[in-house]
Amino acid sequence: MDALTVHFLPENLRRPVLILSWAGWNDAAESATTAARYLGTAFGARKFAEIDPEEFFHFGLTRPTVRFKSGSDTEREIIWPVMEFSVAQSPDLTRDVIIGVGSEPHLHWKRYCASVLDIARRTKATLVLTLGALLAEVPHTRPVKLSGGASDPEIAQWLGTRPTRYEGPTGIVGVVNTLSRAEGFSTASLWANVPHYISGIENPKATLALVRRVLALIGGAPDLSDLEEATRQFDANLADVVGGNKKIASYVAKLEASEVEESAETSGSDLPPSSELMSEIEQFLRQQRPGGQTD
Repeated sequence: MDALTVHFLPENLRRPVLILSWAGWNDAAESATTAARYLGTAFGARKFAEIDPEEFFHFGLTRPTVRFKSGSDTEREIIWPVMEFSVAQSPDLTRDVIIGVGSEPHLHWKRYCASVLDIARRTKATLVLTLGALLAEVPHTRPVKLSGGASDPEIAQWLGTRPTRYEGPTGIVGVVNTLSRAEGFSTASLWANVPHYISGIENPKATLALVRRVLALIGGAPDLSDLEEATRQFDANLADVVGGNKKIASYVAKLEASEVEESAETSGSDLPPSSELMSEIEQFLRQQRPGGQTD
């Protein structure tokens, strides 16, 4: 059975960009997948294809979920880790956008990537753009650092990324990017640097940085006020939490002073445990709810 199902092929596409992101190792604080989904929602993207997960996932590691069907409190449905592709053809965009979002597969990566590249060929994608987010020694108090690269110098200039010289283990983002270039596609990769010490919570600040940078490439001016407000609240919450913890505040100050450019690994020399900050953040957020009650 072909793992790729195409419900319909978008027509009259204008220099389409294929934007791809995966949950998991490539997606610190869920920043990349949230950015991709946000763009799809902002421009009214319609689902047109999917990759069935059956041969690519170990369901004991990435489990399907169950939920009640819409409008029913008795019937349930299974939600599988499907890779979905949607198309946005908005007049507000300077070029059309194909968005693919899924979870990083466990098995048969070459066959999986072949399905992704099949979508690129069928839609005649002029650019394959992968989004990712990595844990780095960066302070949350500074603008989000973006790194990456592109096969076309002009695209690299539009994205404004700092090139990386990373060598080492890679995820599905790196594999798809490399195979896409080998197949003759123009490629680009955009990564947000996420503070490692707050990796356990969603990071709207990193998501917003990715969204804004992609918009510089595809055009369009969607209303970002909800994401901007989430970012302001995120910063305010962290300021309150860090301000009440001298050890963490001292560590953040060292990061600010050193202005670490890029690091996918942390030294851990005087690093407070992530759980220490996480527990304080959770306590703070509980206190913001009416009556201080948890859900």
